[in-house]
Formats: sequence, C-alpha cells, structure tokens
Amino acid sequence: MMILGDRKTRQEHASKQSEAGIPLPTPQNALFMNPDHCQDIALNDRHRLTQLQSQRLQNMIEIVVPANPFWADKFHAAGVDWRSIRTVDDLLQLPMTSKNELVDEQRDYPPYGRNLTYASTEYSRLHQTSGTSTGEPLRWLDTPSSWSWMLQCWKTFFRWIKLEPSDRICFPFSFGPFLGFWAGFEGALQQGHMCLAAGGMSSEARLQLILENQVTLLGCTPTYALRLADVAASQGIDLRSSSVRAVLVAGEPGGSIPAIRSRIETAWGARVFDHWGMTEIGPLANECADDPGFLTVLETECIAEIIDPNSGTPVPVGSPGELVITNLGRLGSPVMRYRTGDLVVASPQPHPSGRTFLRLEAGILGRIDDMLIIRGNNVFPSSIEVIVREFRHIAEFRIVVSRRREMNHVRLDIEPDSSLDGPSCALLAESLSNAIKQRLQFHAHVAILPAGSLARFEMKANRLLRE
Repeated sequence: MMILGDRKTRQEHASKQSEAGIPLPTPQNALFMNPDHCQDIALNDRHRLTQLQSQRLQNMIEIVVPANPFWADKFHAAGVDWRSIRTVDDLLQLPMTSKNELVDEQRDYPPYGRNLTYASTEYSRLHQTSGTSTGEPLRWLDTPSSWSWMLQCWKTFFRWIKLEPSDRICFPFSFGPFLGFWAGFEGALQQGHMCLAAGGMSSEARLQLILENQVTLLGCTPTYALRLADVAASQGIDLRSSSVRAVLVAGEPGGSIPAIRSRIETAWGARVFDHWGMTEIGPLANECADDPGFLTVLETECIAEIIDPNSGTPVPVGSPGELVITNLGRLGSPVMRYRTGDLVVASPQPHPSGRTFLRLEAGILGRIDDMLIIRGNNVFPSSIEVIVREFRHIAEFRIVVSRRREMNHVRLDIEPDSSLDGPSCALLAESLSNAIKQRLQFHAHVAILPAGSLARFEMKANRLLRE
C-alpha cells in the first residue's frame, strides 16, 4: 500500500527540485492573500480583477507545479511549460481536469493521490465526498493555511448576507467526513458568533435546540429545511413565529429556484440565502442580501469559466453551460480548470452593488450528468422538482427513470401529506401529471405511495433513480 500519493514518488520529485535549485515549499512560505484585501483591490474594476487573478495564478503555479507530482505530470503530458502561464488567458493552454481523473489518481496512488504540494506532516484536515456520482469517495487533504483560506471565504459570505454580531447559528448536519458546513461553522466561530452543532440528533431534538436557543440563522440543505418544517407542522410548531430570520442552504440545487425558495421562506418566515462550493474546490459562491435569486462567485479567489459540456468551448453570456473552476488559495491541494459538472447561466446584468464578480442566474440549475433526454427534450431533475414543489400537499417524491424500446420513461413516486383522502390523492396525481405535460412536454406517470415510503435526507438528497 502506498501512502500519501506514493512516498517514493514524492521523494524522487523533491530530489529533482533540490538538484534544480528549487526550494522545497511549505505552507508558511506560500502566498496567502486575505479575500477581504483582494476585494478591496478589485471589487468594482473588472480590469484590476483580471490583473489580480493573473498575478495570483502565476504565483500559485510557481509554488505548486515544481513541488506537486500530479500537476507536474499534467503540465508535462500536455506539453505546457508552467513558466509560460502568466495570465488568465494563458491558463487555457492547460487541459481541463475531471472528477474521474482525480478519482483514478487516488485509486492508482492510494489513499490520497499525488495532488499534494507539501510534505505529509503539513496537512491537518481530511474531508471526502459522498461518492454518489462516481461510486467512490474523493478524499481531500488541507493544510492549516488552506483551511484558513476557506474560513476567510466564509467570512466574506457572512458579510454578503449581512450577518449581525448578535446572530446565533445552528448547523443541523452530520459533521462527519463530508466538507459540508464545517468551514462555515468554524468561520462563524472565529467571528465570535454562537454556533450550535446539531449532529447526531433527531429532527425533533434539533427543532427544540433551535427554538430554545433563539437561533437566528439556520445552515442546511434545501431538502432538510423543508424536512424540519414538516416535522414542526406535525408537532403544531409555527416556525414563522420563531427567532429564525434566515436560512442558508447549500449542497444541492434549489436555493435559488423560486418554487423551492418560496416553500422554505413561507414555512420558516425567513429569508433564504443560497451557497455553493465543493469538497474539491472549497466555498466559492454565495447569494448576497441585495441580490436575491443569484449566486455571486468570489472571483478574487478563483478563475471561473462557463463552457459547452460537449465541445469544451466557452458559451455566450446568458447561455447555459458547465462551470469550470481554478481555485487560487488552496495551495496544498489545488485544482486547475476543474469541470464541476454543474450547469449555470451567467447573468448579463450587473450586480446591484456594483460588484463586477460573475453572477449566476438562478444559482446552480442542475448536474450535467443528471440530465435526462425525454422525448427529445433535455430535462434536469431540478426542472421536475420546481413543478413538484408547487404542490404543497406533496411531502416527499422520487423520480424513477426506466428504459423501454430505447426511450426514457419517467415515473414520479409521491407521498401526499396526511391531510388528503383517497380521491384528493388521485386528483393531486392527475394535476401533477398534467402540469409536467404542459410545461416539460412529456408524460410522467404519477404513483401514490403510503406515508413514510420514501427516504428523508439530512445531507444531499438523491431523488433520481435509474432502473
């Protein structure tokens, strides 16, 4: 078994560096810039922002590529001299990086792969993905410096949502190996907020924790915000009269989708804020208090591209495409030109505050690999969910896709709430089927399931089943 990306390979790489007169890097001699300071430099000037990105990219590559076997090999295989990367445009010389590529790297060099810029003793944190899309979890190590960078990103996001010193925050998630809200929790702690970790508790106990401690901000997935609302309703608790004034959601599409936002905001009597990040790239986008329904990308800390997922070429502003990210502050295990698999649309309209950062209209629209072709139409599960969420008597649902005669067929399994009788359930199923037919142009059979038949989710919900 090879540890930390094949220790022998790393030793050989370090030896070549030494012979070439290149100093071995440490997190202490890495360039670290506070996101707040970067924003002061480039907040309202796109030209200065691009200059800042280019300088940070150049500095990052100078530190990472000579020391990091994964990126050294990738540059070499592509025939790209890392010294030639001086600007954001120069980065286009480098091929894009996929999640499967990183998973293969960790399989070949277990358990962490070779995307490690520093010696193993410099890393202090381990997180991993759920492995739902590839079947294998992707492990990610961070140095204290990289972790501090992520906390600084969250500090910026808290400012964007106008978090007050008196705000109390509850994070009802498992606090396991998933990155989840770990950085948000610690970032808020650093700012002096009371932060309640609600892992290992039932939904009923979490509601009591929220109410008894007068929590003002809740951090969870959109699915779990609705799940807590359902539990509260079953107990006769009116969340609209609670102290919660904001719900920060992440982990799945929905936070910027009007139908889902509306259900959460109505149930809680609170403002919804959307957030976006990934284990591989860190926290890099958030909704602003003065810009509802849009994600703003923290471009001082990353370089964002939006491409056609088939051709890899840039798409025009206002057209849907796949988000590609190069992060600029996570030097211990960075990603460059990383294909996130998330479908987004860049807004052509300026940010209300004058920020020149990229704005994503309706946030994350869906996952590229979840796209369904139904009767010749491209359909994302989030498009179906938008319609389902408009029917307030549906407690939970599942999308089941089967293949017949080379064509995809969709069945929707739904759990109506307990207030509906048999005829009302039948009418609900018919109405939902008609709505999907009218708006998405295909027929979906709707099946009524007994209460409690479908799974409930705390973290990312997986409501798509391919038979």
